[in-house]
Amino acid sequence: MRQDEAGWLGTLAEARESVQQTSASGRVAAALRERIIEGDLRPGTRLSEVKIGHALGVSRNTLREAFQLLTHERLVVHRLNRGVFVRSLEADDVRDLYRFRRMLEVAAIRQASLGTPDLSGLRAAVTEGERAARDEDWARLGSANMHFHRALAGMAGSRRVEEAMEQALAEMRLVFARMEDPHAFYTPYLAENQQLLALLEAGRHAEAEQALTTYLHRAETQLLGRWGDTP
Repeated sequence: MRQDEAGWLGTLAEARESVQQTSASGRVAAALRERIIEGDLRPGTRLSEVKIGHALGVSRNTLREAFQLLTHERLVVHRLNRGVFVRSLEADDVRDLYRFRRMLEVAAIRQASLGTPDLSGLRAAVTEGERAARDEDWARLGSANMHFHRALAGMAGSRRVEEAMEQALAEMRLVFARMEDPHAFYTPYLAENQQLLALLEAGRHAEAEQALTTYLHRAETQLLGRWGDTP
């Protein structure tokens, strides 16, 4: 077993109890989705029924139901006579994801401006990113960025929005895997997240909306460049 595979299988095993206590296929899908968001499962990774089933203590039928859920979410693909693999995304996926993110995340800031938003999740994600940068742990810096945008969407105060964002973040992590230098890619976004947090803490929501719109457009352009494409 490869070292990287042993790592994410071990992390999956930690979710075993919660998987067995609730709706199994949904929890298995959630556990695998989280490993994608955290960057452990990269595009092209083969998902072994035997190894994952053993790690989570679930049957093959349950695992296959979970794979069907993740296929519907465009996170995995089934290849005839070969098995199930984490999906590789294309330029059209990037465009669609950023169209979705502009609608959802900017609207979340607008919704937050109507009340007193809880910024604790954003603060925690920025702190996590700062520590990862100091430790030169670029994969963890990428995860901190995921956590920041998850918390940003959470300001909408809607469970459905949070669920939609969770799926989008998993797809985004697969897009980010295309970038060859995680240090160069993720580091500038830590500063962007710090700026967004500062604007929100100051109650400058309109400026935060504009900053986020610019941020997302720049990120989309950068990512599409890896496909030799433009927005």
